[in-house]
Amino acid sequence: MAERMRERRENPPYRVAVLVTDETSAFEVGMATAVFGPYLSDLISGRYELRLCAEQPSSVPLAGGAVLTTRYGLRQLRTAHTVIVPSSADLDVPPSDALVAELRAAHRAGARIVSTCTGAYKLAAAGLLDGRRATTHWRWAGLLRTRHPRVEVDPNPLYVDEGDVLTGAGSAASLDLFLHLVRKDFGTELANAVARRLVIQPHRDGDQAQYIEASVAAPPEDDGLSRSMAWAMKNLGGPITVGTLAREARMSERSYLRHFARSQGVSPIRWLISQRVRASLPLLETSQASVEEVSAAVGFESPVTYRHHFTKIMHTSPSAYRRGFRTVQVAREAARTDPRSTSVPGGVWGAGAM
Repeated sequence: MAERMRERRENPPYRVAVLVTDETSAFEVGMATAVFGPYLSDLISGRYELRLCAEQPSSVPLAGGAVLTTRYGLRQLRTAHTVIVPSSADLDVPPSDALVAELRAAHRAGARIVSTCTGAYKLAAAGLLDGRRATTHWRWAGLLRTRHPRVEVDPNPLYVDEGDVLTGAGSAASLDLFLHLVRKDFGTELANAVARRLVIQPHRDGDQAQYIEASVAAPPEDDGLSRSMAWAMKNLGGPITVGTLAREARMSERSYLRHFARSQGVSPIRWLISQRVRASLPLLETSQASVEEVSAAVGFESPVTYRHHFTKIMHTSPSAYRRGFRTVQVAREAARTDPRSTSVPGGVWGAGAM
């Protein structure tokens, strides 16, 4: 199985199977199609292949009255690199035994299993979240915890990355999660290009709060926050403290901390650490600089501190990230130059059968 998993990760196009069940959110399916499907053909072609899959290849009623017709069935899940399970409207209807079995089989075969919003309920029913940290829409997190007490439910983050199983929050957070997947698979440059094309923010940290109590009208302090955050992004390589940011925002430290948390859902230091880790990714991907040099370039006080925060956010070390990313790049280039290679995988996936 390890060889099969390695083959999947090193030989794009990556196969993405989106599970469509009765009353699935058309919005979430649309977001998956926008990021991984033919919508951005010049960016995505040759990198991902998308299949919308149903329990029985047929017409499936979506939330809101639309009907989706697909010829792909559950067996597509076993041959996918990534399986996406969107939300459905009725949480009192448990997933079928066939669906649970196929989700488990796909996971055993090495697929990365991803849920959006209340799709986490299906993953939990299949036992894929037992003993793991997971999230869902904040409104339904308590019920998930009650029904599946072995799951460590966290209602706060936009998404949770547990490596081979990822869970996302409410519907719009699916875009943040999908960009995170693109970033993991192909690096920050492509993820940022996709974000620009979709006219969305390139990156919101997964640990950012789902829900922030704030007035509809933006307070005047927001201008100061924006100014201080923009300044920080231009000066990541230097020392930055809360006091420095507060001065840029023309606030007291106490007011700055309060307004920042209300606006961003995280503390200024937590936000700054995340931005520094993200800024280091292109350096690891494209430069020959050592980890120590990369650490200094993005403003960490020491390589030890950098490795600690990088591992916490990216779930791997800087060296492993660089090695893994470049291994995929080499394999991809070899596939492009080998005349014997093919961009369309065969077998069950290529056949398009149930």
